[in-house]
Amino acid sequence: MLHSIVVPCYKSSATIRKVVEMTSAELDRLGRHDYEFVLVDDRSPDGGKTLQALTDLARDYPYVKVVSLAKNAGQHNAVMAGLNYTQGDLIIAMDDDMQTHPSQLQYLLAEIKKGYDIVYGYYPEKKHSPFRNFGSYLNYITVRILIGKPKDMKTSSYWVIRKFVRDYVIQYRSPYTHLQGLFLRTTRNISCIPIKHFDREVGQSGYTFKKLVQLYSNIMGYSVVPLRISTYCGYFFSLLSILGAIFVIIRKLLNPAMAIGWPSMMVAICFFGGLIMLFLGMIGEYLGRMFLGMNQQPQFVVREVLTQTSLMETGGQTLEKVPLAEDSAPDIYGKEGQVTD
Repeated sequence: MLHSIVVPCYKSSATIRKVVEMTSAELDRLGRHDYEFVLVDDRSPDGGKTLQALTDLARDYPYVKVVSLAKNAGQHNAVMAGLNYTQGDLIIAMDDDMQTHPSQLQYLLAEIKKGYDIVYGYYPEKKHSPFRNFGSYLNYITVRILIGKPKDMKTSSYWVIRKFVRDYVIQYRSPYTHLQGLFLRTTRNISCIPIKHFDREVGQSGYTFKKLVQLYSNIMGYSVVPLRISTYCGYFFSLLSILGAIFVIIRKLLNPAMAIGWPSMMVAICFFGGLIMLFLGMIGEYLGRMFLGMNQQPQFVVREVLTQTSLMETGGQTLEKVPLAEDSAPDIYGKEGQVTD
Protein backbone atom coordinates (compact mmCIF):
# COMPACT_ATOMS: atom_id res chain seq x y z
CA MET A 1 0.00 0.00 0.00
CA LEU A 2 1.47 3.33 -1.10
CA HIS A 3 1.40 6.17 1.44
CA SER A 4 1.54 9.76 0.15
CA ILE A 5 2.63 12.52 2.52
CA VAL A 6 1.65 16.06 1.50
CA VAL A 7 3.51 18.93 3.18
CA PRO A 8 2.74 22.59 2.31
CA CYS A 9 5.97 24.53 2.76
CA TYR A 10 6.27 28.21 3.63
CA LYS A 11 9.63 29.58 4.80
CA SER A 12 10.60 26.12 6.05
CA SER A 13 14.16 25.74 4.80
CA ALA A 14 15.41 25.08 8.37
CA THR A 15 12.96 22.29 9.23
CA ILE A 16 11.71 20.53 6.10
CA ARG A 17 14.60 18.06 5.78
CA LYS A 18 14.09 16.97 9.37
CA VAL A 19 10.36 16.51 8.72
CA VAL A 20 10.98 14.30 5.68
CA GLU A 21 13.77 12.21 7.20
CA MET A 22 12.03 11.64 10.53
CA THR A 23 8.73 10.79 8.83
CA SER A 24 10.36 8.30 6.46
CA ALA A 25 12.21 6.72 9.41
CA GLU A 26 8.94 6.42 11.33
CA LEU A 27 7.16 4.81 8.36
CA ASP A 28 10.02 2.34 7.99
CA ARG A 29 9.79 1.53 11.69
CA LEU A 30 6.08 0.82 11.27
CA GLY A 31 6.83 -1.55 8.38
CA ARG A 32 5.32 0.78 5.78
CA HIS A 33 8.14 1.01 3.28
CA ASP A 34 6.14 2.12 0.24
CA TYR A 35 5.73 5.90 0.46
CA GLU A 36 6.20 9.19 -1.37
CA PHE A 37 6.48 12.81 -0.28
CA VAL A 38 4.80 15.65 -2.18
CA LEU A 39 6.33 18.91 -0.93
CA VAL A 40 4.59 22.08 -2.09
CA ASP A 41 6.52 25.35 -2.04
CA ASP A 42 3.84 28.01 -1.55
CA ARG A 43 6.05 30.70 -3.07
CA SER A 44 7.97 31.29 0.13
CA PRO A 45 9.27 34.89 0.39
CA ASP A 46 12.73 33.88 1.62
CA GLY A 47 14.88 34.43 -1.44
CA GLY A 48 14.47 30.89 -2.73
CA LYS A 49 15.86 29.19 0.39
CA THR A 50 12.83 26.94 0.86
CA LEU A 51 12.72 25.96 -2.80
CA GLN A 52 16.45 25.16 -2.71
CA ALA A 53 15.98 22.99 0.39
CA LEU A 54 13.14 21.14 -1.35
CA THR A 55 15.21 20.75 -4.51
CA ASP A 56 18.06 19.23 -2.48
CA LEU A 57 15.62 16.74 -0.95
CA ALA A 58 14.28 15.79 -4.37
CA ARG A 59 17.85 15.27 -5.58
CA ASP A 60 18.75 13.12 -2.56
CA TYR A 61 15.63 10.95 -2.33
CA PRO A 62 13.76 9.28 -5.21
CA TYR A 63 10.51 9.27 -3.21
CA VAL A 64 10.38 13.08 -2.93
CA LYS A 65 8.44 15.17 -5.43
CA VAL A 66 8.50 18.98 -5.26
CA VAL A 67 5.63 21.12 -6.57
CA SER A 68 6.67 24.75 -6.89
CA LEU A 69 3.84 27.28 -7.09
CA ALA A 70 4.18 30.46 -9.13
CA LYS A 71 2.41 32.56 -6.51
CA ASN A 72 1.31 32.22 -2.92
CA ALA A 73 -1.98 30.34 -2.75
CA GLY A 74 -2.51 29.79 0.99
CA GLN A 75 -2.22 26.61 3.04
CA HIS A 76 -5.43 24.89 1.95
CA ASN A 77 -4.86 25.60 -1.74
CA ALA A 78 -1.24 24.46 -1.41
CA VAL A 79 -2.44 21.17 0.10
CA MET A 80 -4.92 20.89 -2.76
CA ALA A 81 -2.04 21.33 -5.21
CA GLY A 82 -0.18 18.51 -3.48
CA LEU A 83 -3.25 16.23 -3.55
CA ASN A 84 -3.33 16.57 -7.33
CA TYR A 85 0.11 14.95 -7.50
CA THR A 86 -0.38 12.11 -5.03
CA GLN A 87 -0.73 8.48 -6.09
CA GLY A 88 -1.08 6.78 -2.71
CA ASP A 89 -3.83 4.60 -1.30
CA LEU A 90 -3.56 6.61 1.92
CA ILE A 91 -2.79 10.33 1.88
CA ILE A 92 -1.31 12.03 4.95
CA ALA A 93 -1.12 15.79 5.49
CA MET A 94 1.50 17.32 7.79
CA ASP A 95 2.89 20.76 8.57
CA ASP A 96 6.45 21.83 7.85
CA ASP A 97 7.35 23.09 11.33
CA MET A 98 7.59 19.81 13.34
CA GLN A 99 4.45 20.62 15.36
CA THR A 100 2.64 17.79 13.59
CA HIS A 101 5.32 15.42 14.79
CA PRO A 102 6.20 12.21 12.87
CA SER A 103 6.17 10.23 16.13
CA GLN A 104 2.39 10.69 16.31
CA LEU A 105 1.80 9.20 12.87
CA GLN A 106 1.48 5.69 14.29
CA TYR A 107 -1.75 6.62 16.08
CA LEU A 108 -3.42 8.02 12.96
CA LEU A 109 -2.47 4.99 10.87
CA ALA A 110 -3.68 2.59 13.56
CA GLU A 111 -7.03 4.40 13.72
CA ILE A 112 -7.69 4.45 9.98
CA LYS A 113 -7.03 0.69 9.96
CA LYS A 114 -10.36 0.34 11.79
CA GLY A 115 -12.19 1.22 8.57
CA TYR A 116 -12.58 4.98 8.77
CA ASP A 117 -12.37 7.11 5.62
CA ILE A 118 -10.75 10.09 7.36
CA VAL A 119 -8.82 10.31 10.62
CA TYR A 120 -7.89 13.61 12.25
CA GLY A 121 -5.34 14.07 14.97
CA TYR A 122 -6.31 16.75 17.48
CA TYR A 123 -4.43 18.37 20.35
CA PRO A 124 -5.82 18.32 23.90
CA GLU A 125 -3.08 20.81 24.73
CA LYS A 126 -2.00 23.19 21.97
CA LYS A 127 1.35 24.95 21.74
CA HIS A 128 -0.10 27.86 19.77
CA SER A 129 -0.32 31.46 20.90
CA PRO A 130 -3.54 32.65 22.62
CA PHE A 131 -4.48 34.50 19.42
CA ARG A 132 -4.07 31.35 17.31
CA ASN A 133 -6.01 29.26 19.85
CA PHE A 134 -8.83 31.80 19.74
CA GLY A 135 -8.79 31.55 15.94
CA SER A 136 -9.02 27.76 16.16
CA TYR A 137 -12.00 28.03 18.50
CA LEU A 138 -13.68 30.52 16.17
CA ASN A 139 -13.12 28.15 13.26
CA TYR A 140 -14.62 25.27 15.28
CA ILE A 141 -17.79 27.25 16.05
CA THR A 142 -18.07 28.56 12.48
CA VAL A 143 -17.81 25.14 10.85
CA ARG A 144 -20.30 23.63 13.32
CA ILE A 145 -22.91 26.27 12.54
CA LEU A 146 -22.43 26.56 8.80
CA ILE A 147 -21.94 22.98 7.62
CA GLY A 148 -23.20 20.86 10.48
CA LYS A 149 -19.87 19.57 11.73
CA PRO A 150 -20.47 16.90 14.41
CA LYS A 151 -20.16 18.25 17.93
CA ASP A 152 -17.58 15.68 19.03
CA MET A 153 -15.43 15.98 15.90
CA LYS A 154 -12.12 17.77 16.54
CA THR A 155 -9.75 18.57 13.71
CA SER A 156 -6.31 19.90 12.85
CA SER A 157 -3.96 20.06 9.87
CA TYR A 158 -2.70 16.53 10.70
CA TRP A 159 -4.93 13.96 8.99
CA VAL A 160 -5.08 10.77 6.93
CA ILE A 161 -7.60 10.15 4.13
CA ARG A 162 -8.31 7.32 1.72
CA LYS A 163 -7.73 7.59 -2.01
CA PHE A 164 -11.43 7.84 -2.94
CA VAL A 165 -11.74 10.93 -0.69
CA ARG A 166 -8.78 12.51 -2.43
CA ASP A 167 -10.25 11.64 -5.85
CA TYR A 168 -13.47 13.45 -5.00
CA VAL A 169 -11.85 16.44 -3.29
CA ILE A 170 -9.58 17.34 -6.23
CA GLN A 171 -12.64 17.72 -8.45
CA TYR A 172 -13.38 20.95 -6.58
CA ARG A 173 -12.09 23.83 -8.70
CA SER A 174 -13.05 27.00 -6.84
CA PRO A 175 -10.15 29.09 -5.50
CA TYR A 176 -11.92 29.31 -2.11
CA THR A 177 -10.81 25.98 -0.68
CA HIS A 178 -11.72 24.82 2.81
CA LEU A 179 -10.65 21.22 3.33
CA GLN A 180 -12.92 20.52 6.28
CA GLY A 181 -15.91 21.54 4.21
CA LEU A 182 -14.83 19.30 1.33
CA PHE A 183 -14.18 16.33 3.62
CA LEU A 184 -17.54 16.65 5.36
CA ARG A 185 -19.20 16.89 1.97
CA THR A 186 -17.53 13.62 0.94
CA THR A 187 -18.08 11.32 3.94
CA ARG A 188 -19.16 11.27 7.58
CA ASN A 189 -17.17 8.12 8.36
CA ILE A 190 -14.62 10.23 10.22
CA SER A 191 -12.68 9.64 13.42
CA CYS A 192 -10.47 11.90 15.52
CA ILE A 193 -7.87 10.87 18.08
CA PRO A 194 -5.86 12.86 20.65
CA ILE A 195 -2.18 13.31 19.87
CA LYS A 196 0.64 15.36 21.33
CA HIS A 197 1.26 18.83 19.97
CA PHE A 198 4.92 19.81 19.83
CA ASP A 199 6.52 23.24 20.02
CA ARG A 200 7.34 25.00 16.78
CA GLU A 201 11.07 24.54 16.26
CA VAL A 202 11.88 27.62 14.14
CA GLY A 203 10.20 30.96 13.55
CA GLN A 204 6.57 31.91 14.01
CA SER A 205 3.30 30.98 12.37
CA GLY A 206 2.63 32.62 9.00
CA TYR A 207 -1.05 33.08 9.86
CA THR A 208 -1.96 36.72 10.41
CA PHE A 209 -5.39 37.98 11.46
CA LYS A 210 -6.15 38.83 7.83
CA LYS A 211 -5.22 35.34 6.62
CA LEU A 212 -7.31 33.69 9.34
CA VAL A 213 -10.34 35.79 8.38
CA GLN A 214 -9.86 34.90 4.71
CA LEU A 215 -9.65 31.20 5.59
CA TYR A 216 -12.79 31.28 7.74
CA SER A 217 -14.71 33.19 5.07
CA ASN A 218 -14.00 30.36 2.62
CA ILE A 219 -16.47 28.18 4.50
CA MET A 220 -19.25 30.34 3.03
CA GLY A 221 -18.81 28.43 -0.22
CA TYR A 222 -20.09 25.25 1.47
CA SER A 223 -23.22 26.62 3.12
CA VAL A 224 -26.25 28.85 2.52
CA VAL A 225 -26.74 29.36 6.26
CA PRO A 226 -25.57 33.03 6.14
CA LEU A 227 -28.23 33.78 3.53
CA ARG A 228 -30.85 32.01 5.64
CA ILE A 229 -29.76 34.05 8.66
CA SER A 230 -30.33 37.24 6.67
CA THR A 231 -33.83 35.99 5.76
CA TYR A 232 -34.64 35.22 9.40
CA CYS A 233 -33.33 38.63 10.44
CA GLY A 234 -35.58 40.19 7.82
CA TYR A 235 -38.60 38.38 9.26
CA PHE A 236 -37.63 39.31 12.81
CA PHE A 237 -37.10 43.02 12.22
CA SER A 238 -40.18 43.27 10.00
CA LEU A 239 -42.27 41.83 12.84
CA LEU A 240 -40.48 44.09 15.33
CA SER A 241 -41.25 47.18 13.22
CA ILE A 242 -44.93 46.22 12.94
CA LEU A 243 -45.18 45.79 16.71
CA GLY A 244 -43.36 49.10 17.20
CA ALA A 245 -45.73 50.87 14.84
CA ILE A 246 -48.76 49.45 16.69
CA PHE A 247 -47.26 50.57 20.01
CA VAL A 248 -46.67 54.12 18.72
CA ILE A 249 -50.23 54.35 17.33
CA ILE A 250 -51.76 53.18 20.60
CA ARG A 251 -49.68 55.66 22.61
CA LYS A 252 -50.61 58.49 20.23
CA LEU A 253 -54.31 57.65 20.59
CA LEU A 254 -54.04 57.58 24.38
CA ASN A 255 -51.91 60.73 24.51
CA PRO A 256 -52.46 62.98 21.47
CA ALA A 257 -49.93 65.51 22.81
CA MET A 258 -47.08 62.98 22.59
CA ALA A 259 -44.28 64.18 20.26
CA ILE A 260 -42.74 61.73 17.84
CA GLY A 261 -38.99 61.61 18.53
CA TRP A 262 -36.70 62.69 15.70
CA PRO A 263 -33.52 61.21 17.29
CA SER A 264 -35.12 57.80 17.80
CA MET A 265 -36.27 57.80 14.18
CA MET A 266 -32.76 58.63 12.91
CA VAL A 267 -31.24 55.91 15.10
CA ALA A 268 -33.70 53.39 13.68
CA ILE A 269 -32.94 54.48 10.11
CA CYS A 270 -29.19 54.22 10.65
CA PHE A 271 -29.53 50.83 12.34
CA PHE A 272 -31.69 49.25 9.67
CA GLY A 273 -29.71 50.94 6.90
CA GLY A 274 -26.52 49.36 8.25
CA LEU A 275 -28.24 46.00 8.55
CA ILE A 276 -29.39 46.18 4.94
CA MET A 277 -25.89 47.08 3.77
CA LEU A 278 -24.45 44.19 5.78
CA PHE A 279 -26.68 41.61 4.12
CA LEU A 280 -26.28 43.18 0.69
CA GLY A 281 -22.52 42.82 1.18
CA MET A 282 -22.97 39.18 2.14
CA ILE A 283 -25.05 38.52 -0.97
CA GLY A 284 -22.47 40.40 -3.02
CA GLU A 285 -19.73 38.16 -1.58
CA TYR A 286 -21.59 35.08 -2.78
CA LEU A 287 -22.16 36.59 -6.22
CA GLY A 288 -18.52 37.69 -6.46
CA ARG A 289 -17.28 34.20 -5.68
CA MET A 290 -19.64 32.74 -8.25
CA PHE A 291 -18.30 35.24 -10.79
CA LEU A 292 -14.67 34.37 -10.06
CA GLY A 293 -15.53 30.68 -10.26
CA MET A 294 -17.18 31.14 -13.65
CA ASN A 295 -14.07 32.97 -14.84
CA GLN A 296 -11.97 29.96 -13.76
CA GLN A 297 -9.71 31.75 -11.31
CA PRO A 298 -7.21 29.01 -10.43
CA GLN A 299 -6.76 27.51 -6.98
CA PHE A 300 -3.03 27.43 -7.59
CA VAL A 301 -0.56 27.90 -10.42
CA VAL A 302 2.17 25.27 -10.75
CA ARG A 303 5.47 26.68 -11.97
CA GLU A 304 7.39 23.41 -12.04
CA VAL A 305 7.47 19.88 -10.67
CA LEU A 306 10.84 18.51 -9.56
CA THR A 307 11.82 14.88 -9.02
CA GLN A 308 15.15 13.13 -8.78
CA THR A 309 14.77 11.97 -12.40
CA SER A 310 13.95 15.43 -13.77
CA LEU A 311 16.85 16.99 -11.87
CA MET A 312 19.26 14.41 -13.28
CA GLU A 313 18.00 15.10 -16.80
CA THR A 314 18.45 18.87 -16.42
CA GLY A 315 21.73 18.65 -14.55
CA GLY A 316 20.17 19.90 -11.34
CA GLN A 317 18.91 23.15 -12.86
CA THR A 318 15.43 24.41 -12.03
CA LEU A 319 13.09 26.73 -13.87
CA GLU A 320 13.16 29.30 -11.07
CA LYS A 321 14.50 32.13 -13.26
CA VAL A 322 12.79 31.17 -16.50
CA PRO A 323 9.89 33.57 -17.32
CA LEU A 324 6.49 32.08 -18.05
CA ALA A 325 5.28 32.15 -21.63
CA GLU A 326 2.63 34.84 -22.01
CA ASP A 327 0.85 33.17 -24.91
CA SER A 328 0.67 29.68 -23.39
CA ALA A 329 -2.74 28.34 -22.34
CA PRO A 330 -2.33 24.96 -20.62
CA ASP A 331 -4.64 23.52 -17.99
CA ILE A 332 -4.81 26.22 -15.30
CA TYR A 333 -5.00 23.63 -12.54
CA GLY A 334 -1.44 22.47 -13.07
CA LYS A 335 -0.95 19.08 -14.71
CA GLU A 336 2.48 17.63 -14.21
CA GLY A 337 5.13 18.69 -16.66
CA GLN A 338 3.40 21.96 -17.59
CA VAL A 339 4.10 25.50 -16.52
CA THR A 340 0.72 27.12 -15.97
CA ASP A 341 -0.39 30.70 -16.02
